[in-house]
Amino acid sequence: MDHHVADILIEALPYIRRFSGMTLVIKYGGHAMVEDQLKEDFARDATLLKLIGIHPVIVHGGGPQINEVMDRMGMQPRFVRGMRLTDEATMDVVEMVLGGKINKAIVAQINRHGGKAVGLTGKDGGLILATKLHIVHQEDATKPPEIIDPGLVGNVARVNVELIQTLSSNGFIPVIAPVGAGESGETYNINADLVAGKIASALKAARLIFLTDVDGVLDSDGKLISSVDAASVSRLITEKIISGGMIPKIEYAMDALENGVQKVQIINGRRRHALLLELFTDKGIGTEIAAKASEIKK
Repeated sequence: MDHHVADILIEALPYIRRFSGMTLVIKYGGHAMVEDQLKEDFARDATLLKLIGIHPVIVHGGGPQINEVMDRMGMQPRFVRGMRLTDEATMDVVEMVLGGKINKAIVAQINRHGGKAVGLTGKDGGLILATKLHIVHQEDATKPPEIIDPGLVGNVARVNVELIQTLSSNGFIPVIAPVGAGESGETYNINADLVAGKIASALKAARLIFLTDVDGVLDSDGKLISSVDAASVSRLITEKIISGGMIPKIEYAMDALENGVQKVQIINGRRRHALLLELFTDKGIGTEIAAKASEIKK
């Protein structure tokens, strides 16, 4: 057992050295945010990353928790193409759940394990300037697309990287709820994957990591594709091997790679200590996406 533990530590050493001083943007969502043991594991992992000289920046979701509160209040959630239609009443719930309950719970868990986490929404310190999003929806290729107004749903126009960098350089772990402010001060609900991608791009992060409820990108036989480049991803989408809810994540990943992020990793957050297993082991556990095939080295 002692030799086994030592082997694990030795395997991790070159990756710890490689990532030291780098910024990792982590989209925290799925079962990893719901199950008590996984929540504790994530808080420990984030704390460990910071203590060994890596700078994690956490962007969290909270869709199921928002739905639960809306259900208790007798409100019916509505979605189009995975986007929550957000009127003013729904926005009040979104802001309360994301910026309040969930954000502060994550911060408290990290702090309890020895980290120094700070909770933010995109409205704090002008962190995220948002613009209104319109959804283009087309069910029938023979008919013109429908432009849908989802209400107070936003896109990311600008990220205040100075605020994040100041916190990170002073030993803090930023924990960000995906809510932004418009030019006139209006509040927007923004997709957490989108926010994570835009923040990673603005920071020129070494890694953008999506914690999901699947192992990663799967091939036509349902087997994990451990490494893939952008050109191959486009082919997999065309061949409909990548489909459904994975497509938006891939689109955000491609955008991040085109805007300065070194690599994107999609991993299964239902595995205990998924972050550490992906970052600090030779094989990893998920899918690594690079802009070019020559850059696939983990």
